[in-house]
Amino acid sequence: MPRARVNGIDVDYRIDGRGDPLVLIMGFGGPKEAWFFQRRPFGKRFQVVTFDNRGVGRSSKPPGPYTMQMMADDAVGLMDHLGIQKAHVAGVSMGGMIAQHVALSHPERVEKLVLGCTFASKDEEGGHSRAYVKALGLPEDATEDDLRAIDFRKVAAMVVYLAVNGWLASTVVRSLSRVFGAMLGTDGVRGQFEAIPGHDTLASLHAIKAPTLVITGAEDRLIDPRSSDAIASRIPDARLVKVEGGSHMFFISKRGTFNREVLDFLRGS
Repeated sequence: MPRARVNGIDVDYRIDGRGDPLVLIMGFGGPKEAWFFQRRPFGKRFQVVTFDNRGVGRSSKPPGPYTMQMMADDAVGLMDHLGIQKAHVAGVSMGGMIAQHVALSHPERVEKLVLGCTFASKDEEGGHSRAYVKALGLPEDATEDDLRAIDFRKVAAMVVYLAVNGWLASTVVRSLSRVFGAMLGTDGVRGQFEAIPGHDTLASLHAIKAPTLVITGAEDRLIDPRSSDAIASRIPDARLVKVEGGSHMFFISKRGTFNREVLDFLRGS
C-alpha cells in the first residue's frame, strides 16, 4: 500500500473507486482493513480513502500519548497529500471522535459528516456504557484515572468482547478476547487509548455546519447509544439513525443497513 508523509509520520492508505472523495476513519485499534464491507459498495459512487491511524497497521507508531486533534490533523494532512480539498468524512467509534475534530477545526474541508457509534463527552448523556464500566470492575462513578489504572490488555480485551453481541460474543470472541487483547497491547494502540479521555467536543458541536448523519447500533454495549442522541441534538439539523439489533460493530454485523443509510445520506441533496 502507498504511504504519505504526514505530520512527521508515515500514513499507510488505500484508495478504492471513483467519484467524490469519501474519507473513512476507523476506530480504536482498528486498521483500514476493518472497512472491508464498505469499500466495494461505497466505491461504486465515491473515491473511498481508507488509512491506518497513527499507532496501528502499517502507519508509524510513535510514542504516545496522542490526541484526537493530532489524529484529525493526520487525516487532513493525508487529504493534502492526495490533493483533496474537500471530502465527505465518516468515522466510527474513536474514528467518529476524530471526525468531529476534523469538522470543527477544518470545516472548509468537510462536505458531509457521518458519525457512527461514537460520543462527544463522557457524562450522564453519553460515553462508555455501564456494561463496559461494570465489566472492568469499576464503580459507576469511576474516573478516567481509575480506568487508566487498569491493566491495558484487560481493557483492550474487554473492548473486543463488548464490541459484538449475540452468539458471536458468546463463542468466537469470548474464546479469543484474551488473544486480541494481547495483540492490541502495543505502545501505538496505547497511545490511541490515552487520547480518548481527553476527548470532549460537546460544547462545540453547535459550530459544525456540514450536513451530518449520526448513526449507531441500538444495542451497543461499548458506547452508550444515548451518546448519539446527545450529538444529534447539538449539531444543527443532524439526522439520527439507530439500527435495531446493532452492536458496536454494527457497520459489520448490520452492514447492509449501515451502508444503505450512509449512501442514502451522502447521495441526498
